[in-house]
Amino acid sequence: MKRLGYLLLLTVLGCCTVKKDIEISPTVDENQTRAVLRHHMDAFLANDLDAIMSDYTEESVLITPDSTFKGLEAIRQNFANAFTIFPKDSSSMTLRKSVVKQDVAYVIWEAKTPTFSLPFGTDTFIIQNGKIVRQTFAAAPGN
Repeated sequence: MKRLGYLLLLTVLGCCTVKKDIEISPTVDENQTRAVLRHHMDAFLANDLDAIMSDYTEESVLITPDSTFKGLEAIRQNFANAFTIFPKDSSSMTLRKSVVKQDVAYVIWEAKTPTFSLPFGTDTFIIQNGKIVRQTFAAAPGN
């Protein structure tokens, strides 16, 4: 009987059509997405905590491999910590790829600091109304 139910479920699911493309409102301004991304990157390279925080709202969420930060205070603390390990005068960052599609920005980068290197880092941003509402970050350390 379980097998018949399973087969019936597969048949029903097979008859359903799945929408392949997610439709995004045509009112999203890719130039605004690019501008927020550029501001964010410039603020990070300058270790400018106030400038970087102007890209977020209280509802913003930043997801990293180790933690999820929600809200301005948590995100601010994350960047304050990041700036201590990425000092602006002795760190370098190279943007390897940047893709902007509607309200999504995706970047691949590498960085060197006085104490370690990151040959691969990536961030994805969802930017709406001129603010980063969602961000993911991951990086792989070098040898």
